[in-house]
Amino acid sequence: MQKIFNFLKSNWLKIVGGLIVVGIIGGVFWGGYVLGNKSANGGILRITELSNKEVGMASSTDFALFWQVWNTLNDKYVATHGTSTIVTSQDRVYGAIKGMVAALGDPYTVFFPPSDAALFKSEISGNFQGIGLEIGVKQGNIVAVSPLKGSPAEKAGILPKDIIVKIDGVSTDGISTDEAVKLIRGAKGTSVTLTLFRDSKKEPFDVKVVRDTINVPTLDTKARNDGVFVISLYSFSENSPDLFRSALKQFVQSGDSKLVLDLRGNPGGYLEAAVDMASWFLPADKVIVSEDYGGGKAPDVYKSKGYNIFNNNLKMVILVDQGTASAAEILSGALSEQGIAKLVGQKTFGKGSVQELLPLPNDASLKVTVARWLTPKGKSISQEGIVPDVVASTTPDDMATGKDPQMDAAIKLLTN
Repeated sequence: MQKIFNFLKSNWLKIVGGLIVVGIIGGVFWGGYVLGNKSANGGILRITELSNKEVGMASSTDFALFWQVWNTLNDKYVATHGTSTIVTSQDRVYGAIKGMVAALGDPYTVFFPPSDAALFKSEISGNFQGIGLEIGVKQGNIVAVSPLKGSPAEKAGILPKDIIVKIDGVSTDGISTDEAVKLIRGAKGTSVTLTLFRDSKKEPFDVKVVRDTINVPTLDTKARNDGVFVISLYSFSENSPDLFRSALKQFVQSGDSKLVLDLRGNPGGYLEAAVDMASWFLPADKVIVSEDYGGGKAPDVYKSKGYNIFNNNLKMVILVDQGTASAAEILSGALSEQGIAKLVGQKTFGKGSVQELLPLPNDASLKVTVARWLTPKGKSISQEGIVPDVVASTTPDDMATGKDPQMDAAIKLLTN
């Protein structure tokens, strides 16, 4: 663990999307939060210190009201709620900081007191036990982004855009994704009951999910009899660029010229993986994605590495849906706007914020949103999502009967 912590202190941690795969022992797997040198799930995560300017701004603020309330609590407050828990002055400081951060209204800007910061560190260690569900926030609601393929969440029938109303009977109204994660996570063999609301149902309903070891899938390939080659990519993991390169080699060796890249339900992952994959289709210096800081600051622009092995004979379709998020949206947006591929399916989730992690005294930390991702044409992934060229839906009933209208629409577009 110390080795991991030293790594965090000396490297950039990239987070594309700010999305969270929930339920890992001692922490969570941030499936949209991507960790690694020059890599990113939900953005850029930096390790830094407060500047003199930031310290000066804090010292010049009038805290008279804060101290008045603080001293009043010291003088007058008497606990009457029957708890034996002792609330220390340090606990109140952490509570005040949490309230200050929460006032921003950004579910991805979070203060971690030491105990929560320790859980954050442990999630990097790869304890993949939980329910395998990525969650996010839409219109103030905690929502399912996408269950991982083969995960307990998928087997329980949880779908993208399901609103999580309660977790084990506790309302999610007003809570952050991190607080929701605390309620959902747990050890293998234990269960959690999620109360869900789905557009197709009139009333909320309960789903009981038994936590298990989560094996995060990466990629499958299939050479169809109709001359179409399909690559199904489930996450942008550290090893996905190598697997994707091997998949492209299989595609070339198949002799096919029609390619379907299936990114449905892909919650994202390493930014570097998305950039590397896009580079197989784009000449050098073509823009893949930009990191916009606002306030007139110059953006960081990520461009193709120029592998560019395909000619104009390539016909490509990318399948997307409501569970396509973060790095998957970056890849989809880049290849679509650069004229390489057509998009088929549903509007993507829409998550493209950038977080920065600052270590604080006493082993606390602060994760703060500092930028947003923009497509090559300057569209905000976070605000708009990505709208496909051809809209098509595949329902759970379709899948249960072996049908896939979205794939059919992609094949029709390629073969015609």
